Amino acid sequence: MGVKIKGIKEAQRRLDAVVEDVRTRKAVRAIKSAVMIIANEAALMTPVDTSTLINSQYQETMINGTRITGRIGYSANYAVYVHNASGIMKGLPRPNNRGNYWDPAGEPKFLTKAAEKTRRQVGEIIRKEMML
Repeated sequence: MGVKIKGIKEAQRRLDAVVEDVRTRKAVRAIKSAVMIIANEAALMTPVDTSTLINSQYQETMINGTRITGRIGYSANYAVYVHNASGIMKGLPRPNNRGNYWDPAGEPKFLTKAAEKTRRQVGEIIRKEMML
């Protein structure tokens, strides 16, 4: 004796809709929010002299199949050198009375430190965005 169950196709359709919503909208929004949090923190730590470096910051979100990647970078050609600088001159006076190196709030490894500093916030925002 077979039992008929009603609503299986409707339940599958709704589950597919939820999965598609998470994959296309919620996950992308979560990554974009996380990137924005890290980029804002990195901007606070980026050293400013002529503002070229800070103004070259960019953010992008790439979707490749099921992989969603967020990227923060700086397009100034010297950005990697500033980021990877040792910082041993931090606080020392610069030539021509142009303030001190790394002032006012600049730090070496500013992008890495921003990601580490905002790790908890990023986790919270991803959880919030991914809630059903």
